[in-house]
Amino acid sequence: MAEFILEMKNITKEFPGVKALDNVNLQVRSGEIHALVGENGAGKSTLMNVLSGTYPFGSYTGDIVYNGEICQFKTLHDSEEKGIVIIHQELALIPELSIGENMFLGNERKGRFGIDWDKTYHEAREHMKQVGLKEEATTLIKDIGTGKQQLVEIAKALSKNVKLLILDEPTSSLNEEDSKMLLDLLLGFKKDGMTSIIISHKLNEISYVADKITVLRDGSTIETIDNEAHNIDEARIIRGMVGRELSDRYPAREHNVSDKIGMEVKNWSVHHPIYNEKKVVDNVSFNVHRGEIVGFSGLQGAGRTELAMSIFGRSYGTNISGELKIDGQDKSLRNVRDAIEAGLAYVTEDRKGNGLILEQSIAQNTTMARLEKVCNKGIVDVNKENAVADEYKEKLRTKTPSVQQAVGNLSGGNQQKVLLAKWMFADPEVLILDEPTRGIDVGAKYEIYCIMNDLVAQGKSVIMISSEMPELLGMCDRIYVMNEGRMVAEMPASEATQEKIMSAILQSDKK
Repeated sequence: MAEFILEMKNITKEFPGVKALDNVNLQVRSGEIHALVGENGAGKSTLMNVLSGTYPFGSYTGDIVYNGEICQFKTLHDSEEKGIVIIHQELALIPELSIGENMFLGNERKGRFGIDWDKTYHEAREHMKQVGLKEEATTLIKDIGTGKQQLVEIAKALSKNVKLLILDEPTSSLNEEDSKMLLDLLLGFKKDGMTSIIISHKLNEISYVADKITVLRDGSTIETIDNEAHNIDEARIIRGMVGRELSDRYPAREHNVSDKIGMEVKNWSVHHPIYNEKKVVDNVSFNVHRGEIVGFSGLQGAGRTELAMSIFGRSYGTNISGELKIDGQDKSLRNVRDAIEAGLAYVTEDRKGNGLILEQSIAQNTTMARLEKVCNKGIVDVNKENAVADEYKEKLRTKTPSVQQAVGNLSGGNQQKVLLAKWMFADPEVLILDEPTRGIDVGAKYEIYCIMNDLVAQGKSVIMISSEMPELLGMCDRIYVMNEGRMVAEMPASEATQEKIMSAILQSDKK
């Protein structure tokens, strides 16, 4: 047997105006967990899309050698036939179909008269057992959480007799508990001989799970680091990724919080948009001062996003009740336009689904929330729009050859910067950031933290929703804790710890 199950040799891939991969080399041994790390735009996802056939043979140069054989995959199906299965960051599941239906979509279990449903659900249950899913195979995808949906994707891969599993940011939308469970599942698969490639920006997870770590920077291979002892220092990985030391993850800030309250919410309740009897936000009250960063912590399903979206022009929920004040004035925000005009902005956690129009240019996305600011007598002044987009491109250090580039062609981290530019251009007084650093690298995170600090230095109010407790502790002045739609704790960040936050959640479960 060959020493390496996979070798990618001198892979070069170009897009219009951009060389995404420049003679990249990757070697993966059979039965290991191999991590790919690098800043946003380094070429990690592009390399895996070449491997999986998403970018077909002929659209790149170089060789893919799998199990000693040169492979020329023209479609995703070609790579899957060899046992190579990729799970993308955005899960490819249909919410209105069952787990079993999703698992064999495009790979149906057929009988004499069409789909054999007994066989479908029997096999689905077997693969669900392998990943620890205890739901019924007939359960609809929309009725299970994101963590379990990720497990469905892995079970789906197992149904395709996977030999090499590729996971692109598999824990980016998971809480710490679900993330640990998924990583332990990969370690279990490793014992059974499966090979995995994992792309992640969560360096503590990489250190925990990976045997080897290959670093990409600006489309080139920098190095492969041995981590078989699973004790590598995160600073060592960062040095390879960014080409320098990053001594402090969170930029220093003078905490000049004003006595003036920027936004206050009292007795806020929200019901589910479909199941009207279900209360998803239950009598919540909080405030944020000018010049203050307030963090919202909680497990998945705690109601943080639902709270934020319902405040932002009732863009989520039904039967919304409660009081909202901005700068001491009562506000009744009937829609998103009202919210924007009142000085409120919401940076969604779902940048691709709800935050950006991927087919449109960076310039068009940057100005869309306040288009009137670049209009002349109702007509968009394209030169002014481009000038604004260029200004934010430089300010946020967005990697792109031109602001005319379609947003869909950018890496996840650079898309996040465009989304942030869109709402900075709207010039809000209160900015709500929902998982603003999800799926982006440490360098880009630092830049976003700096922008947050700049905003509060100008006297703005910032609310940060995050599932990463260290970043809440590192960036916030105060932290609120939510659980099951209720506010269960409030504490100064200077006195908060991960243990105190988790304790508040667990204590509230007992009440």
